[in-house]
Amino acid sequence: MSVFASLVERLADLLQPVFLGTAAAAAIILFTALVRLAVHPLSRAAARGQKANARLAPKVARIREKHRDNPERLQRALMELYAEEKASPLSGCLPSLLQLPAFFLLYHLFSSGSIGGEPNELLSHTLFAAPLGDRWTDALGDGGVLGDAGLVYLVLFAIVTAVAVFNYRRTKRQMAANPLPQESAPGMGAMTSFLPLLSFGTLITVAVVPLAAALYIVTSTTWSAVERVVLYRDMPAAGARANPL
Repeated sequence: MSVFASLVERLADLLQPVFLGTAAAAAIILFTALVRLAVHPLSRAAARGQKANARLAPKVARIREKHRDNPERLQRALMELYAEEKASPLSGCLPSLLQLPAFFLLYHLFSSGSIGGEPNELLSHTLFAAPLGDRWTDALGDGGVLGDAGLVYLVLFAIVTAVAVFNYRRTKRQMAANPLPQESAPGMGAMTSFLPLLSFGTLITVAVVPLAAALYIVTSTTWSAVERVVLYRDMPAAGARANPL
């Protein structure tokens, strides 16, 4: 935690001449971008895996139909198919999982009153009128929805909503053009129908975590939306079923 706090402070010091009082918030956004940039090669690999899975869908359906009465043989046949094609049914999960440590570091860093036995000076930083360690409920109690801190959250909510609507419309359009085959695994249709709504859940997370962690989520979610447009431009069906976060 002390090392991570020093990293954020150093980034804030570098950005202070340009961003002044919001330098720590800018440092968090920059840190998020660096994390996403580091994970991008894995996102590209995940995109290749998702496309491979999409191409394998007809073979998977035939295997499921052939071995539907023998679960053990079905599992073995599917594993052999994925190994032969060098694909993975979980290829889209790794980039999201690797981001969790960075998010939790920010969460704990801006939730702790002290670090290494010393007062946490990062809690004194703000994004305009909103302290980076506060939550939306704090903003509501200090001026209400349209107060100085409340307006900061309204902007974040607006960004998240815009990204969620973009993801929702794009995913619904892609899934309508590329519906799942009837032979898909049981429950896959319901899960796929639920996927477009996941981005809206980010609104709840932004409202309940410290503002610093909310900035990470907003930046990462926006990055993901743009990244999927680029990575799945030649195969939109795979992008529609990729992890929206």
